[in-house]
Amino acid sequence: MEKPSEILPAAAERTRKQRRMSSQPTPATVASMLVQANHILARKQILDAFGHVSARHPERSDRFLIARSMAPALVSAEDIMTLDLSGEPCDGDTRKPFLERFIHAAIYKARPNVGSVVHSHSPAVIPFSVVPRAPLRPICHTAGFIIDQAPIFEIREAAGEASDMLISSSDLGTALAQKLGSSSVILMRGHGSTAVAPDIRLAVYRAIYLEVNARIQSEAMRLGPVIYLNAAEAANIDVVNAAQIERSWDLWCREIGGPQRDA
Repeated sequence: MEKPSEILPAAAERTRKQRRMSSQPTPATVASMLVQANHILARKQILDAFGHVSARHPERSDRFLIARSMAPALVSAEDIMTLDLSGEPCDGDTRKPFLERFIHAAIYKARPNVGSVVHSHSPAVIPFSVVPRAPLRPICHTAGFIIDQAPIFEIREAAGEASDMLISSSDLGTALAQKLGSSSVILMRGHGSTAVAPDIRLAVYRAIYLEVNARIQSEAMRLGPVIYLNAAEAANIDVVNAAQIERSWDLWCREIGGPQRDA
């Protein structure tokens, strides 16, 4: 029998466990958020007919959720698939997956701290992937996640001189993940970019503000020498912005006409 002095601590621990369990997202809630993420990124013109966003499975760290191969603006909950970390569909799903699903699979395999991945071809970012003397660096307070400068993946180093520029195999996905390292974003020469984060909301934020930062940097470079964020500023900003991500997420969900906080 519990002593009176033990009851309160025991009850408090049970309450903490219940809260953790109740706050744990389910595959259904993650799928719902993925639908919202697809629609938000399409509305913000980060994704068009191409590009994709995924989330690690909330109950299986060796799997992830992603839409079948289709335009992001058209994604519904029924279109979400489950893939393993080799990039193959699970549970006998025969629907067509994205060709570049290996981007997601390799990053989840290499980075246990990543909970969501966005791959896009947003236009302001691509010029920085093809001009080596102009690295993409954090210039505004909404893009501290870049930290120093975005690394660039040169596919020729992994696939030779005559590839189709797509990450269409596990080996190419692994090469991309290695180049990404511990960074939050990576540019892909002449192709686009990939942003990662611990959760869907923050990955969407980073994909959007990577494009915003690129536009601002391009404009600033036309005016003259640019003062960028230093590493300490960028790191501190990233912490502050991540802590209030709901402000952006709620606004974007309202813009697409969806529920504001779904998990």
